[in-house]
Amino acid sequence: MRMLKFKRLADFCMAVLGLIVLSPFLCILAALVRLYIGSPVLFRQVRPGLNGRYFTLSKFRTMSDARDREGNLLPDAQRLTKFGSFLRSSSLDELPELLNVLKGEMSIVGPRPLLVEYLDRYSPEQARRHEVRPGVTGWAQINGRNAITWDNKFVLDVWYVDNWTVWLDVKIIALTILAVFKRQDINAEGSATMPTFLGSEKEQA
Repeated sequence: MRMLKFKRLADFCMAVLGLIVLSPFLCILAALVRLYIGSPVLFRQVRPGLNGRYFTLSKFRTMSDARDREGNLLPDAQRLTKFGSFLRSSSLDELPELLNVLKGEMSIVGPRPLLVEYLDRYSPEQARRHEVRPGVTGWAQINGRNAITWDNKFVLDVWYVDNWTVWLDVKIIALTILAVFKRQDINAEGSATMPTFLGSEKEQA
């Protein structure tokens, strides 16, 4: 319990420091998103967090609102802009999540927060990823990111839950910085990001 309180304190301090130091850069990014992609600048979506509780995730917008003749949004690959692709490959689109960390909804390190619709598709073991706060980066992000299967991603998430230490978080943060510069494993093969998770049995089928 004491170590978890320390983790929360460290998250809060890093979020405050990050927002202060990066505030000019964040303003520039926001202006560029507005110029090249449009308004709103932030993409907000409800995601499940600690113990499955809902919160509103904030990221820089990377996709346009391009629609077909019937008014339906085009597939992600067609709406992902060049500037948006740069934001994703550099992970700069994730920086507004520091606000979620500040509010205690996320941690700097933890399993990535996924879609609400996935909740009832997890196996009991996979659902254990919600035993900790979701993170801006995580163990799965430095071990394949979007280039690994959903099943492997969830195995890595649960491994983190069972093996968390302060030093593991320090290692993940350091390796995340290295991975950002390498810009690898950004997209799953044949997808702009990751394919929809349909449940492990359906995925294997």
